[in-house]
Formats: sequence, structure tokens, C-alpha cells
Amino acid sequence: MLALLAPIVVFGIVIFVHELGHFLAAKALGVYAPRFSIGFGPTLWKRRRGETEYVLAALPLGGYVRMASKHDEEAAVLEGGSEEKSARSADDPDFDPEAMIPFGPKPIPPHRWFESKPLWARLVILLAGVTMNILLTFVVATGLAAHYGRPIYPTTVVGSVDTLAWAPALSQQLQPGDTIRAVDATPVSTWNGVIESLEGATGDSLVLTTSRGQVVLPTHGDEERVREFATALRFHQPAVLGGTLPGRPARSAGLEAGDTVVAIDRQPVADWPTMVDRVGAAAGRQIVLTVRRGGAPRDVAVTPEAVDEPDPATGKVRKVGKIGATPVDISRREPIGVAEAVRVGWDGTWAMGGAIVTVVRGLFAGDVAVSQLGGPIAITEASVSAGQEGLERLFQLIAFLSINIAILNLLPIPILDGGQVLLNIAESVKGSPFSARTREYILRVGLAAIGLLFVLVMYNDITRLVTRLFG
Repeated sequence: MLALLAPIVVFGIVIFVHELGHFLAAKALGVYAPRFSIGFGPTLWKRRRGETEYVLAALPLGGYVRMASKHDEEAAVLEGGSEEKSARSADDPDFDPEAMIPFGPKPIPPHRWFESKPLWARLVILLAGVTMNILLTFVVATGLAAHYGRPIYPTTVVGSVDTLAWAPALSQQLQPGDTIRAVDATPVSTWNGVIESLEGATGDSLVLTTSRGQVVLPTHGDEERVREFATALRFHQPAVLGGTLPGRPARSAGLEAGDTVVAIDRQPVADWPTMVDRVGAAAGRQIVLTVRRGGAPRDVAVTPEAVDEPDPATGKVRKVGKIGATPVDISRREPIGVAEAVRVGWDGTWAMGGAIVTVVRGLFAGDVAVSQLGGPIAITEASVSAGQEGLERLFQLIAFLSINIAILNLLPIPILDGGQVLLNIAESVKGSPFSARTREYILRVGLAAIGLLFVLVMYNDITRLVTRLFG
């Protein structure tokens, strides 16, 4: 039931919070807002309270707050009609002789129009939705950290080490399988301890005591080098499946959670990164995974999907194989206090936001392929998968989608919040509103951009779905 309701919950919460931000800001600043709608198209349910009509519509792909505005006749087509033209007649059963247009005959006072407000107030209203989405991400991330605690990885065994330009001999000194016992003479027993000790390092060099001896890295007190090393260092992750995603090659081939991958095409697999590398190199080509299940080995043939992904070393887009499997979670949870949960929530919000900004920047730079973009079908699949994995995963998806919506809405595209902010600033600098024809042209550009994006993500969604179903 949770999996079935998950898409509605994810879409609904993220959209509701965004539109609630616009609505609360508009009401607080005195702008007349006659309609608050979740969804577009035909009305499924509506109820008027006070001067606002609350609506649930048939297409849950967004929402809107209808505000009294003198210059958005064109946009009104998307949002149920303008106040002046949608005024109800006296014989309408919902007509209220004491209400303002559109519910009754009373005109909207001049000070209640959006354009009557100073620039700062209009910007507050336009940015309130984005602000609420960021706040939602922060609240959810903080709440998850407070409820579930922070993950502790009870291992200090090295899984892999990236090459560093300033430490060319590192790959010989520190190798997969080495156990880190101390960092700068501070004993460590978990991977969290390793990272925390690295982050607290202040000397001219890092000294790691391992099961094979000592490793000395000349950092010269450079914090950037320390951070780069901490990022390049990863713990040993066993090649054990924690789960498989619905409709993806791993599940279709019969792989199950708990399977240990011991070989691919008869070549031994030591850990999860090795498995990822081998699968990634076999995009669109059938491979045979030898897995251990219940103590007995068995061979499973699977064909990884070809997915566009930037090369971490060069940034160039390449085809890599994906089978839709996740690693087993070896972590345990440690309770944390409220202050620490707030810090974790803040860091998590910035990390998710930074990842999305990186992708958007990569799209414009050509480093990220547009085929990676997903639309409603992809979000629905992710929601169902998250719902199957439990409430924690579902709320993680809500947090990520919320910050995603916030950042994308800041793009300078007309009809998005970012485009409206620029339009209002430009009119303020100009000293007068743009003409109706100019606003119409701007709106057409925005609609064309959003329409093109929608067609693109739907094409990607349908292509992935057809590929999974028919190969």
C-alpha cells in the first residue's frame, strides 16, 4: 500500500509546500489570492474558505496560487482564468453577493493587486515557494538524522584509493585491503573515525598507521589536500546485493538481496567497486554473474543497460552499464543530539543542492547528457521503489526532490519563479511594465522552453520503459 501511495505522497508534499510558500507570502503581504490549486486540469474537489477557493485537480504534475494580477492574462489560461473574466454570474450556485471577483460582484481593491506591491514584496512572494522547498529539505534531513541517528561504518579496511597528483606513490603505499589503525597517532576503529581524524589534521603531513606500516603524505598544512585525500579514500564494500530495483536488469535476471557476487565472466570479484567497474564496462552486452546464495554458487546471466554518465576523471560523457542493484548496507546507527541532527540536516541540504547545481551546470556545458533527465514516470518509479524500501528512503526522496524543485525553479525561464523574478526586476529598472505584446512574447518563450523540456523528459522516460520491457 505504501508503494502504491508513494508517488502521490511524494508529488503531493513537494508541490503543496512550494505553493503554500507563495500563498502564505501573498496573504501576509496583502495580495488577493482567490485560488490555491494542487494539480491542473478538471477539478476533482474544491472548497471555498474565506476569500480563497482550495482545489484538487486531475493532473498532479504541479500546482499554482492564483493571485490578483493585471498583467498576466496570457498565463491565466494555465491557471483557471483571470479574476476579471472568470467572475461568476448571479445565477451561479457558488455566487456570493458579498465576495470579490471571481466569487461575487465586488471589485478587487487597488492595494490587493500583485503589481501594487513594492518590488521587494513581489520578490518575497515569488521566492517564497523556493524558500519553502529548501526549508522542507532541511527539516526532513534534520528529522531523519534525529530519528534514525547517523550511520557508523564499523570498518577501517581500505576499499580503493584514487590517484592524487601531489602523491604519485600513494597507490603503492596504501592499497585495497590495508587496515588503517591510526591517523596522526590517533587510534581509529570506524571509518567515521578515519574521516573525522583526517578533517581535524593540522600538521605539515598526514601519517597513517596501517596493517603494513606507515604512510606519510606531505600536505604542507594545505586543507584542500586533506579534503582531496579524504574524498579519494573509500572503505571496503563487499560485493553483496542489498536490493534490486523494479523493472531493472538485476531483478529481471533473478538476482536477489543477499546475493554475494564472487565472479563476473569467471573473473573473481573482490568488492563492490570492482563489480561496478566490470558491470559498467559491459553496457548492452550479456555477462554472467557467479553469485553465492544460501552457501551454494549459481550463475546468473544479465545484460546491463547502457546509461550515459560523465567520466569522473575527464568529465566526458560515456556509456556505462547499469543493472539496478544496490549494495548491502554495512552501517549501524548511532543516536545523536538535536544540535548534531541540525548540523547533519544542514550539511545534507547543501550536499544535495550542490549535486543538483553540478548536474544543471553540466547540462549547459555539455558534460551531462540530456538523456539522463527524467520526468513524471521516472519520479513515479523512484517513489514506488522508495516506498518499498521504507519510510526513511521515501522521506529521503522527498527531501531530494524538494531541493531539486527549488533549484530548477530558479532558472531564468519565463513562467518559472526565476524568470518572473528577472521580469519584475527588469520592469522596475525600466520604470514601467512591459507592454502586453512584449509580455506575450516572453511568455511564449517560456512556454516553448518548458514544453520542450517536458517532451524531452517524457521521451527519456518512455524510451527507458520500452527498453526495459522489450530490450
